[in-house]
Amino acid sequence: MMRMLAAALAAALAVSLAATVGSLGPGAGEAEAAPWSFAQSMSQRRSYIAAAEIDGRIYAAGGMVGENGRRLDTLQRYDPRTDTWETLRRMPEPVRAGAAAAVDGKLYVVGGQPEGGSGREVFAYNPAADSWTERAPLPERRFNHSAVALGGKVYVLGGFAGESERAEVYVYDPAADSWGEAAPLPEPNHAFGAVVFNGEIWVLGGRQEEDVLRDVWIYDPRRDGWREGPRMPRPMELPAADMLR
Repeated sequence: MMRMLAAALAAALAVSLAATVGSLGPGAGEAEAAPWSFAQSMSQRRSYIAAAEIDGRIYAAGGMVGENGRRLDTLQRYDPRTDTWETLRRMPEPVRAGAAAAVDGKLYVVGGQPEGGSGREVFAYNPAADSWTERAPLPERRFNHSAVALGGKVYVLGGFAGESERAEVYVYDPAADSWGEAAPLPEPNHAFGAVVFNGEIWVLGGRQEEDVLRDVWIYDPRRDGWREGPRMPRPMELPAADMLR
């Protein structure tokens, strides 16, 4: 589980960075994908990171050091325009394997495995004030889950609690500082990719016990319902997903 989580979070950050700093190939009209390039390295080795984008910059919160399990309270921001990292105010407590999403210019780090907390903690970071506040906790603890922002709210999907996958979808309203629920995932799942596309949430791949999945599920917030999407060409767990803008 430790290796799976580390790989997922590292992959997610790598995809975000590469998508931001990559450049298109030289041939006009070529159908090739944009090539990968290296961005500036982070100041230390980190895994289990919660990451999200605000105003064209990537925020990386918490995580852990290597394989020794030491949790981090580090918050750093990457600016692709200058290819530089900046260290910001530390989190209220160290946490690894949290999920992050951004709404109205603020970063929300949800759940995970904190140093001494319950795993239900929610911390909000305001870049304008360089400050953290604690918000209403998750209804239940979660790790290895996903979080996305849609319609001014944060959707927290699936993940692990104890030793089992979960299907619940919790919805956080930052304006009211309160939680509600949306229709659960069609099946319990963890280690999946999640992305907002055309006003809907896409959940891709993942894992159920020993089964790696090809499934794609699409959530429509207008009817609070899920439908089956096009299956992936092959089973994948820990995929990173994002939408190019």
